[in-house]
Amino acid sequence: MSTGTLFHFSFAVSDLGRARAFYGGMLGCAEGRKLPGRADFNFFGHHIVAHLAPEEVVGDNGRKLSGDKTPLRHFGVVVQLGDFEKIAASLAKGMADFINQPAVRQKGTVREQMLMTVRDGCGNAIEFKGLHNVADVYNGG
Repeated sequence: MSTGTLFHFSFAVSDLGRARAFYGGMLGCAEGRKLPGRADFNFFGHHIVAHLAPEEVVGDNGRKLSGDKTPLRHFGVVVQLGDFEKIAASLAKGMADFINQPAVRQKGTVREQMLMTVRDGCGNAIEFKGLHNVADVYNGG
């Protein structure tokens, strides 16, 4: 795989102002080009585009992950533990709507991680995972 790759994700939001407040304000993601009906962000080094399409937002109406409150349809980022703690503090300070508060998951395994899930205020669930070694997200069962 080329080291010059960039992940791109396009998704629906119910309100562009709230998207800018969450991704740009609360998370500190730089906003890119500005076009009508959308907002581009640098989401931890990746390109995401929030499209104004309230009728396309699934939100909490869809299935949930087995044994969890997190909607099946969610996206997020895997970061080092130190970055996770900074993100968690920023979300708490911004009074984010937590689906799952920060907590240790898979304790005692190679994939032991901190995990939290929040609503972006636009109908989407965003998950954050913090690991000592980000690549461990692929290891274990």
